Amino acid sequence: MYYVGVDLGGTNIAVGLVNENAEIVNKESIKSKLPRPAEELLKDMAQLIIKVCDDAGVSMNEVKSIGIGTPGSCDCANGVLVYANNLGYENVSFKDEIHKYIDKPVYIENDANVAALAEYIKKDRKMECFVAVTLGTGVGGGVIINGKIFSSFNGAGAELGHTVMVCDGEPCSCGRNGCLEAYASATSLIRQTKEEMEKSPESLMNEIGMVKVTGRTAFDAARQGDAAGKRVVDNYIRYVAEGITNIVNIFQPEELVIGGGVCNEGDYLLLPIIDYVKKNQYVKKLKTTKISIAELGNDAGIIGAAMLGL
Repeated sequence: MYYVGVDLGGTNIAVGLVNENAEIVNKESIKSKLPRPAEELLKDMAQLIIKVCDDAGVSMNEVKSIGIGTPGSCDCANGVLVYANNLGYENVSFKDEIHKYIDKPVYIENDANVAALAEYIKKDRKMECFVAVTLGTGVGGGVIINGKIFSSFNGAGAELGHTVMVCDGEPCSCGRNGCLEAYASATSLIRQTKEEMEKSPESLMNEIGMVKVTGRTAFDAARQGDAAGKRVVDNYIRYVAEGITNIVNIFQPEELVIGGGVCNEGDYLLLPIIDYVKKNQYVKKLKTTKISIAELGNDAGIIGAAMLGL
């Protein structure tokens, strides 16, 4: 038996066919093409699901269920995306739309939650509390307590990216100001990089980012000794580490993993975060949280979404 996992992001829709061992058999992605009507996006999603299965030689009779990980808050019981500021959608029934094209059980859950679930299941972690933080277009948080996703009574729990870091700070897409997402997301890293490039025309970042500024631009410049690039990197890491310190203080998880494309920077990103949290966390004399880079990379969303049907 197989499961389909969908990782819906602001940039791409990634679909994977997953077997019972949580292994991806086939996967493919297309552009999300936002902003556009949800009905159009979900039609493309359904067509991609069918294609991924067909290309793997797997019939729909062999597929048990479809799971979708999406930004925002979900009514998981009814398959409805209640609100997603990063997508611009509100009260969209993903289940009903997919059922127009595919007659299979459809599950929906927050994307950071399914990524956390994938990391927890795939690596056979057995612990009371596990947290995954995803640094992407936004900042997602997934909390697993005693092996189950924590989403609270209304399905909107663990929105860790929308805890305020700076009162009256940078505007966030959720409508508030100063959220962790406004400082620690890959989107905000790019904004911080562009702002520093304008202030420092002599910076190597202006050469590296001549065609396109990405989340790697400041890190690449900093590694080559560029002072302005190092300022961006140091500030960004401090924001991320401050947010993670808050999360550790709240949940005291046995383990916390950090995911997202920025984490390709490896120890250059991770080690200063570990050091900062160690110095600033509330608990210092008891057992402390293990902090590491998530291991499944971009596959976490697909695997975790697929496993919703287990």
